[in-house]
Amino acid sequence: MTEHERPANGELGPPAAEAGTTMESLQGDVARLKQEVEHNWQQFLRAAADLENYRKQAARQREDAVGATRRSMLMIILSVVDTLERAIEHTSGASPAGGGAAATAIADGIRLAHRQVLDRLATVGVRPMETAGQPFDPRVHEAVEAIPATGTMAVGTVAGEVQCGYLLGEEVLRPARVRVAQ
Repeated sequence: MTEHERPANGELGPPAAEAGTTMESLQGDVARLKQEVEHNWQQFLRAAADLENYRKQAARQREDAVGATRRSMLMIILSVVDTLERAIEHTSGASPAGGGAAATAIADGIRLAHRQVLDRLATVGVRPMETAGQPFDPRVHEAVEAIPATGTMAVGTVAGEVQCGYLLGEEVLRPARVRVAQ
């Protein structure tokens, strides 16, 4: 102790009992502060984990929204494909004598537009399902009619297609609407 630190009455410091109490008090403060530091560290770790979970959840929700929007847009395009297919069916049944070259040109244009749309869909992973002659599978087929089985067709087999089904990658985008042999 220096002269500046020495008490005015000449004593050298607090009595020994007071020094022990001060030491115990300081040790208690250190223990309490260590607990507080540990508690704060645990809160920080929980907050960091919560933030990471939130980021993952937000990314999943964003991906789900993009996927739902993509499927919705593809379904709209498939409705156009269906319309083009109906137009092709009607033009192939019409007599060429009734419209001549103009009718043939229109039919060819419809077929070309149909082919282009299917090609564009293929570039994004959409492809039509093969259904005729396949065993009926409720995961990819929607039965709309039951017809009698013939000698060459087994019961439970897809006999015909009412509306084409499509896959997006390996996932069913739209089930095929089919006739099933019974």
